[in-house]
Amino acid sequence: MGFKCGIVGLPNVGKSTLFNALTRTAAAQAANYPFCTIEPNTGEVAVPDPRLDKIAATAKSKDIIPTRISFVDIAGLVRGASKGEGLGNQFLANIREVDAIVHVLRCFEDDDITHVEGRINPVADAETVETELMLADLESLERRIVQIRKRAQGKDKEAMAALPMMEKALALLQDGKPTRHLLKDIDAEDLRSLKGLNLLTSHPVLYVCNVAESDAAKGNAHTMAVDEMAAAQGARTVVISAAIEAEVAQLPDEDEREFLASMGLDEPGLDKLIRAGYELLHLITYFTAGPKETRAWTIERGTKAPQAAGVIHSDFERGFIRAQTIAYDDFIALGGEVAAKEAGKARDEGKEYVVQDGDILLFRFNT
Repeated sequence: MGFKCGIVGLPNVGKSTLFNALTRTAAAQAANYPFCTIEPNTGEVAVPDPRLDKIAATAKSKDIIPTRISFVDIAGLVRGASKGEGLGNQFLANIREVDAIVHVLRCFEDDDITHVEGRINPVADAETVETELMLADLESLERRIVQIRKRAQGKDKEAMAALPMMEKALALLQDGKPTRHLLKDIDAEDLRSLKGLNLLTSHPVLYVCNVAESDAAKGNAHTMAVDEMAAAQGARTVVISAAIEAEVAQLPDEDEREFLASMGLDEPGLDKLIRAGYELLHLITYFTAGPKETRAWTIERGTKAPQAAGVIHSDFERGFIRAQTIAYDDFIALGGEVAAKEAGKARDEGKEYVVQDGDILLFRFNT
């Protein structure tokens, strides 16, 4: 199961610099002019999780395989993108393909790096991008809903099922609000209907404040303004210096901690961003462990055991019998699977078991 976070924002806010640092590649060109990203660049990064090493040491595993999350660097949007300005239409389509939006906002002053609108105002930048996404969704829905209404009047079951969510989404957009507001208190059926509309503004958003190196530890007046905006939306923010992350990406692991400490930081921005992304998408991690390997797997919170098994292989889900389950704390404290069994801490769970974060699982299934 792959999860994609699309990195968006206006040109020259540090998106490609951040992408390069996060993925430790030079796949995305970072340059001081708009539209330097012509095709969306995708990079997978390992999700940092200190539990992996502890489980592997306890299980005496030969290999360690972390779970991964994808970042897609999408070229800068500009005012009028919903009408095709800049390279708008192409990149609006790219945004539709991601699970969440990482919205990078410029929160640093630098006369040598131009701003596409000639001023530093991250809240206004966020509103510009949000407006373009809402306008694109509004145009899409207004075009589609005409036929859906006609079909619903003719008692078409599919249209009758889709229309209520389309009406709700359209009303929100006409009121100047993104459709992700519908995600609050939504049931599973309505969530499927909303996702089926494939709207840009239905994606959850994480605001990333890109600051100068000197502001990385505590932020600045710009990040405070973004925090206030995000709080009003029920969204989250992360403060990162893309410049620092670019330097960290070039350092050997043994020098990384010392460099971060010198900047007043206790962890890389990647770790903060991954953690925030997981919370944003309601993701958790379970593990499989043995002499061959310890491996992390990503699932959505609330996933039941058979579907969690299906992340490994569809045959595991189809032939699911039960899952031997050991909580992470028990596995480490007792010294592994055998000791956990002897202490009665290894449980056999069935099809209705909801997997918990940190579970160490062994699936039994029919082939």
